[in-house]
Amino acid sequence: MSKWPRAVALACAGVAMTGSLGVAEPVAAAPHDTNAREVARVLSISPTTPTRATVTVYSPAMQRPVRVSVLLPSDREKRRPTLYLLDGIDGGIYTNYTQSGWTFQTDIVKFMADKPVNVVMPIGGMAAYYTDWQKTDPVLGRNRWETFLTKELPPLIDKRFNGNGRNVIGGLSMGALGAMSIAVRHPDLYRGVVAFSGCLDQGSPEYRQATAASVSTRGGNPDNMWGPLGHSSWDDHNPAAHIEVLDGKPMYVSVGNGLPDPSLGIAGLASPVGGVLEGVVLQCTQSFKRRADAAGVQVTYDFRSGLHSWGYWNQDLHRAWPTIAKGLGVRR
Repeated sequence: MSKWPRAVALACAGVAMTGSLGVAEPVAAAPHDTNAREVARVLSISPTTPTRATVTVYSPAMQRPVRVSVLLPSDREKRRPTLYLLDGIDGGIYTNYTQSGWTFQTDIVKFMADKPVNVVMPIGGMAAYYTDWQKTDPVLGRNRWETFLTKELPPLIDKRFNGNGRNVIGGLSMGALGAMSIAVRHPDLYRGVVAFSGCLDQGSPEYRQATAASVSTRGGNPDNMWGPLGHSSWDDHNPAAHIEVLDGKPMYVSVGNGLPDPSLGIAGLASPVGGVLEGVVLQCTQSFKRRADAAGVQVTYDFRSGLHSWGYWNQDLHRAWPTIAKGLGVRR
């Protein structure tokens, strides 16, 4: 093993110690009505403001209720597109699963207020990579996020919140890989993708080791996700290996250089491992770009200053908006 995968494993462990190591999100029992076929359904909608709500959905795939944050435009007369945004590795932990990291750590509520778009953000998914795991994990539980996000949730969102079926998906860090992986596996569902600080090429043992290490730091067994590192399922979920299916769609990929940007002040700082993590993600993004370029796929890249932290991802959201708007078919 080369030195930097070991470094990122140690970095992931360092992040875990500053978070909530081994704490799984709350899991509610599934309904016991065995006489009816289970279907995804909205259990409750809890408005917090006229344009913001927490929606609880029962997921047959996950066999439990799942909460999502939904932001709505002020003008809700017309049907509108939906932006799905996925969280980082500790999604939900810091708010006790009451809201997404996006609403807790960024200005997304204010930024999206004047835009004719629904924004949907899952609450939770710690270390799950928003994918369907092969096995239920003793610590991280039953993860069938891909099925939930692609089959169960979109029809409910469109029906309840006047969606028009046009979607863009994005995410940061863990959620960036999750979003791009979902997009290449379901290209007909999304008109565009945005990914901030994510390792989008899982083709090499080193990058796979880094991803597996991040799962381990949260108490999960990475073999339960896509199997051992050499398993073909890793290839199936590798965005770089299938990027040609997204050719022609608006895509935005950003990553920092591992150095802080003084212009952001306090927002530009991170834990001591933030530079190490972003440095590894930078190498991974460069590898992804080489494969996308070789496939002739156009992507908007932002190789910027910065660490692995929310101050930069908030900035990325603003910078990515023209790409998002193009995918959603709305004004910039």
